[in-house]
Amino acid sequence: MVGFLKKISSKIGGSTEDVDIDEFLETIGVEHENLLEEEADMWVKPYLLQDTSDAAQIINDLNEGNIVILNIEPLYKRNSIKLKQVINELKGNAKAIDGDIVRITEYKLLLTPKGVKVAKTRK
Repeated sequence: MVGFLKKISSKIGGSTEDVDIDEFLETIGVEHENLLEEEADMWVKPYLLQDTSDAAQIINDLNEGNIVILNIEPLYKRNSIKLKQVINELKGNAKAIDGDIVRITEYKLLLTPKGVKVAKTRK
């Protein structure tokens, strides 16, 4: 871990004592505020599932060929029935477009667009 921190600190011009890893990780990519204006074949987009209405934008992004990392924690803690409805809607859409959906942590799901599958077996 110390070697990793030394590499990071040399890149940002400080010493390992000056590195706040949480702050460093939170600022990765911040300098590119208009990043979504750049051209790309596919985006990986994070979403926070607050309400059932958020499903429409997620489905739209999947249909556009983007990968979605979905944090379901807010809705999971507030309303498990609505969460189940949204997940069923997202599963149906993923299946309809030949995409995929898989749980990656307790509160995070990975949704993929057409033609992108996720290996569900562990080796």
